[in-house]
Amino acid sequence: MDMGENCCPNRVARLARLAGIRAQIGYKRRPGTYGGKPSLAIGNTLDRQFDVEAPDKAWVTDITYIRTHEGFAYLAVVLDLFSRRIVGWSMQSRQTTNVVLQALLAAVWRRKPKGRVLVHSDQGSQFTSMEWASFLKHHDLEPSMSRRGNCHDNAVAESFFNLLKRERIRRKVYRTRDEARADVFDYIEMFYNPTRKHARNGMLSPVEFERQHIARAEGV
Repeated sequence: MDMGENCCPNRVARLARLAGIRAQIGYKRRPGTYGGKPSLAIGNTLDRQFDVEAPDKAWVTDITYIRTHEGFAYLAVVLDLFSRRIVGWSMQSRQTTNVVLQALLAAVWRRKPKGRVLVHSDQGSQFTSMEWASFLKHHDLEPSMSRRGNCHDNAVAESFFNLLKRERIRRKVYRTRDEARADVFDYIEMFYNPTRKHARNGMLSPVEFERQHIARAEGV
């Protein structure tokens, strides 16, 4: 079989140079910014001050995923740092801004805060969108964001997800997203908020911890 002619590499380089031919290795991108404009960094106002003196002063929010045979279900939660209570949550089939907005809307609707609330998140695209910023502004909520690559800045939300997965989800895969949503509802609303005891709350559940705080404030 004819395999072509032998040729000195130097001769090939010389002929290619004369012909204006250059080898292309991969694809070189032109200088510039890619992937859209960088997100606007918000200061880390919370700064790991996870113990607060009253309800609805500081909330943290985050997203996790749950496996189902229909695909992933994405769960967003809003947690009040005072009692560690889940005050809003939402589960959807896509990890979009809407899932975090629905969780925050549920928190605002349920709690109806009378003062300005600090809302802490990471710098995920859902929390740096114009829709998120607009919602915060119109509901008198102050944004705070973790530093990039520092998971400890939102440790309380991560701790809740660890509890949820260890105590309820474990390694199970739900048949449908509706089945997953029903189980998450049962865990949050029927167990975690009203029943599960927290060492940080003096071994009281989030609901009971808040109830006793209100009773003391009213002098009951």
